Order: sequence, then structure tokens, then C-alpha cells
Amino acid sequence: MSDVEVEEDGAESEGSDCQSTKSDQSKGLPEDFSNEPGPSGTKLRWCSLSEISCASLASSLKSNHSHLRELELNGNKLQNSKLKQLCSFLEIPHCRLKSLRLRSCSLSEISCAVLASPLKCNPSHLRELDLKDNNMKDSDVKQLCDLKESPECRRNTLELRSCSLSDISCAALASSLKSNPSHLRELDLKDNNVKDSDVKQLSEGESRM
Repeated sequence: MSDVEVEEDGAESEGSDCQSTKSDQSKGLPEDFSNEPGPSGTKLRWCSLSEISCASLASSLKSNHSHLRELELNGNKLQNSKLKQLCSFLEIPHCRLKSLRLRSCSLSEISCAVLASPLKCNPSHLRELDLKDNNMKDSDVKQLCDLKESPECRRNTLELRSCSLSDISCAALASSLKSNPSHLRELDLKDNNVKDSDVKQLSEGESRM
């Protein structure tokens, strides 16, 4: 069963069923989502978001960008066009989003480029990036690690569990840790086939943190 939750002031509402056909009929959003200032977190997990849903959600996110702190879209297949719509609000200078969760979203190489682009424009506020259970290629990891090297990046948590990381991916990650070691506090690499040499590279990066 999928969940739709809107958090306000840290409190979670009761989960409710989410059907994409019903959402499309109501402009693509659950009834309890509002673009009025106030909600600090939005969770749309396993909701089979359609193109129409994503367009409507993107519009509301742009209207509420300065208040939203957490966005969770786990379990939605976010093809390139969907993700581009949803990430467009991240480029807004006054966006204060701190947590972005995209677990099991079938991200592609183009998707990662789409995600990396707005984060480069506004890197200083995001604290948590959750990309667990996406089949990440070396080029994907490199694009995301390039963000970490920015002096303005303040990310505390990076989740890359079950992302099929290779030795090249680990090298890119280790390099970014060496370049900007002071802010990252949690790095989740569980369930990746990490070799001894990979661990050594990552440990050398962590030693500077």
C-alpha cells in the first residue's frame, strides 16, 4: 500500500491510499496537499505518479518553495521528464529544502544529470540526499560527487545503499570526500560489492573529515 503524508511542524498525518488515477482527476495531487504556506514536509511514497501528477506537484512546490524542508518520493518511477519538472523548484534561490529522498526511483544517467544541475545552482541548503536502491553507473556517481566538492555544499547525509557501486564510483566518492571533508557526517554504502581497495580509498577520504 502506498502512502501520502503531509507533515506540518514535524508532525505526521495518517497515511492514506494513493491512486494515480484519482490524483490526476484532482489535478494530480492528494487532497491533503496544499500550496498554502505552512507544511514543512511532503511524502508521496509508492504513488505511481504520472506526468500530470508531477506537473501539478511541481507547480505547488514552486509556490511553497521557501517553507518545504522535506520531500520524499520513494518508490515512484521518475523518468527524466518527471524528475526535471520536480527538480526545477530546487533552482529557486529561496528554496530551503533540507531532505530529498528518491529511493527506488529507477534513476537513469540522464535523471542524475537532471538532479545534479539544480543542486549545483543552489547547493548550500540540502542536508540529506537519499538515493538508495537505484542502479547507479559510474557517470551518475561522478556527477553527484562533483556537487560534494563545492565549498558551498553542506550535505550531512548521503545514502547510496544497494546502488551497484563500482571501484570507479568509489574512487570518485573518495575524491569528493578529500576535497570537501568537513560537513558529511553519515555515508551509507551497505549492500554494495565494495572491494578492499575501495574501502581503503574511502577510509583515506574519511580520515580528513
